[in-house]
Amino acid sequence: MDLHLGGKRALVTGGSRGIGRATAELLAEEGCDVVLAARDPVALSEAAERVRARRQVNVSTIAADLSREDEVLRVAAEAGEIDILVNNAGSIPPGTLAGIDNEVWRRAWDLKVFGFIGLCRAMYAGIGSRGGAIVNIIGSAGERFDPNYIVGSTGNAGLMAFTRALGRASTADGLRVVGINPGPVATTRMEMLLRRRAETTLGDADRWAELCEQMPFGRAASPEEIASAVAFLASPRSGYTSGTILTIDGGAP
Repeated sequence: MDLHLGGKRALVTGGSRGIGRATAELLAEEGCDVVLAARDPVALSEAAERVRARRQVNVSTIAADLSREDEVLRVAAEAGEIDILVNNAGSIPPGTLAGIDNEVWRRAWDLKVFGFIGLCRAMYAGIGSRGGAIVNIIGSAGERFDPNYIVGSTGNAGLMAFTRALGRASTADGLRVVGINPGPVATTRMEMLLRRRAETTLGDADRWAELCEQMPFGRAASPEEIASAVAFLASPRSGYTSGTILTIDGGAP
């Protein structure tokens, strides 16, 4: 299926690894020029080379800390004219209410919650003028309210509400806003989280892979499976979709 993305320009945050890099690679395959944003310039450079290897499109990088408002504005300015914004940067630690102090809570939200909102605010008008789309990659913890991941569950639920609210109004301004809630995805972060869970529940962090057997299809999703959904939702093929959250968790109960 031709997604009609050739010649479009996309900004992907958290683009140096995992879902972000897979998304950038797939958008490049579809003919998009891509701007990658993340903190680590070395990882960004490596990711950019991988993206260029998929197809000869323009790939640029911006090393930035998107937990800071000034950096969010700098990324928006340096990225320039964008058709597609993929908000993906964010890493919220697990923990209970008693186990996460205010400093950790605020730092996590500055990147995942306010980073998403800040880039949407900074780039909204420009994307609207080009008839583009914003895709917020949020997370299924916003639907399941896990007390052992309370910072992430609460933040993700807020981003779900933000995406739905903005997506209802954005069509009048010429753009679409959608969200994706991935369940477990086979990334280095997922392995870290599963190691912690395996240590608690199985008494051995090295047995983390056994927890994957309890997932739908006996595995986690691949980053590429999430990226495929991003590309479709961002494309004109999904041109009547806005204010919607797509959950990709294998049908987990």
